[in-house]
Amino acid sequence: MTQFWTKKSEEEIKKIVFNALDKNINYDKEGVIGVPASYLDDKVFNQDATFLKDAPFMYALVKNPNHIGCHTLGNSESFFEGTHAIEKDLIEICAVDILKGIPHEQDGYVASGGTEANIQAIWIYRNYYMQQMNASRDEIAIVCSKDSHYSMDKAANLLSINIHKYDVNEHTREITAASVEQTLTSAKNKGIKYFIVVANMMTTMYGSVDNIETIIDSLKKLKCEYKIHVDGAYGGFYYPFTIKNNLLTFQNPEITSFTLDAHKMAQSPYGTGIFLIRKGFMKYVNTQEASYVEGQDFTLVGSRSGANAIAVWMILAKNGPYGWQEKIFILQKRAEWICKELEQLNIKYYRNPMSNIVTIGSSYLNPELVKKYGLVPDNHVSPKWYKIVIMEHVTVDKLALFINDIKETV
Repeated sequence: MTQFWTKKSEEEIKKIVFNALDKNINYDKEGVIGVPASYLDDKVFNQDATFLKDAPFMYALVKNPNHIGCHTLGNSESFFEGTHAIEKDLIEICAVDILKGIPHEQDGYVASGGTEANIQAIWIYRNYYMQQMNASRDEIAIVCSKDSHYSMDKAANLLSINIHKYDVNEHTREITAASVEQTLTSAKNKGIKYFIVVANMMTTMYGSVDNIETIIDSLKKLKCEYKIHVDGAYGGFYYPFTIKNNLLTFQNPEITSFTLDAHKMAQSPYGTGIFLIRKGFMKYVNTQEASYVEGQDFTLVGSRSGANAIAVWMILAKNGPYGWQEKIFILQKRAEWICKELEQLNIKYYRNPMSNIVTIGSSYLNPELVKKYGLVPDNHVSPKWYKIVIMEHVTVDKLALFINDIKETV
């Protein structure tokens, strides 16, 4: 049973969102003149448009609430306390009902995307090691697989720390104890003492999932000091609903933080990544210099659109937990369908059975087919794989057209 996530009717959703917006600052009716913010320019965006009374997300965009800071920590800008409460409820839904955390024992916020959320985690752990262990930057490293998202490289660059990657099997996309241990040993030999480990919950290209037990066993065997972050930017709203015994949750004491990305599988507006972390760690990135911000700022991006947080909450509330299960079930069936078709054609592909990404060997596809169906390569210079992503709009009818075309070219 879910504790925070319940299905709500259209009228319930509208009532909650409009009531929250009413609790926010009203620039027209209140005498507040010190806030460097306002509603959207009403010369361009008409606040009195009739349709807005039935469009809570669009109304939230017009009202323009700022969600600067991390609202799960206590004080936040009181001007927007109404919609901040919706974001806090969203964080509980994701941390507790999706990732099995203990209620109110996780912090988090709606980031600009998975890239920011991954960097936020690595930033926290870098500062944790520097403040708690008196570590220097050249003693800290990110460790992840070669299939990990490029945001890990971006984080290493921005934060001036090293990054080390372990190999994956070309055909199964699996990591092995040998590859992890070899990478950790090499890093230690280069002076690395503190590890920021990133495990994948469905990689963007392959939908592959890292074996967390393999990673942890290797870390313990080599007596490494580590913190583990899970990049579920793609799989966070998918993988927990396809596997029964999921080790990538807050129930696993070895994991400290997660990235989810609502603007992928949750079909929310771009700019809705979600960062989640156990209590007690956000303090390592507190920007105390943000003294004019009530509650100060613990986030990488600073000011954030409250409308985006509202959008994700609305999507989850409208579907409800059982509706979400049904949505994922349908996508799984579509993925299974096309895999059977590919097998009948003896076409090599990779698919994690718990994911909705099917990656096909490039030798089976000609450029015309790739362009026609918008297939995405692992590498635009010399592609080895092209992926199909089974989204809401990718119906069996569309997949059947692709299969018919591929039959004519294989």
